[in-house]
Amino acid sequence: MANLVTLLRFFLLFVLVVMAYQTRWPWLQLANMPLLVVVIFLDAVDGFVARRFNEASVAGAVFDIVVDRVTENVLWIVLADLRLVPVWVAIVFITRSLVVDSIRSTGAAKGKAPFSMVATGWGRFLVAGRFMRALYGTLKTVTFGWVLLLQPWPALWPGFWARWSQLFLPLTAGLVYVTVAVCIVRSIPVVGEFMIEQRVLGHLAALFRSRPAHHDGRQ
Repeated sequence: MANLVTLLRFFLLFVLVVMAYQTRWPWLQLANMPLLVVVIFLDAVDGFVARRFNEASVAGAVFDIVVDRVTENVLWIVLADLRLVPVWVAIVFITRSLVVDSIRSTGAAKGKAPFSMVATGWGRFLVAGRFMRALYGTLKTVTFGWVLLLQPWPALWPGFWARWSQLFLPLTAGLVYVTVAVCIVRSIPVVGEFMIEQRVLGHLAALFRSRPAHHDGRQ
């Protein structure tokens, strides 16, 4: 049952994507923000259902995480493609997702839980702390919802948009920049502690020292 809820969330994501591109019928896009709320709500429902019916499993948890990542990255790509956010924002989030998840996969191969890989107190606060996780999730939800809410306004109410867009656009930019900042800050402990554990900087320094010196042939 829980996996069916997750699958429904996955399906609704792509319904939202299709509707976001229906520029010929902008009134349809008014449903995108409420649909996003449903997708986010179902993310909580599948976890509740899994616990309620004792369906928790590794496969189910992996499926849920995959859908979470796909949802986030697809939305950033779509918003960037529609020029609702700068393309560099999508690049930052996709890069961060690939780097952090790759690092966590190395820990998972050793039997480590994702959040247990962060050892320092400040790292655990930023990555695994309930406050920061809730803040990050809320920021993404509000940013996605706000951008999707505004998307059809220029076509539906051009006069209103022309008058008030200078008020709305800075708020959009502020939400995007804050979300990007929190995304980057939360990735620092994961990447930093991994580099320290693997002695990446030491290996790079040794590699640099071992490179032969280049001479231009002059005496």
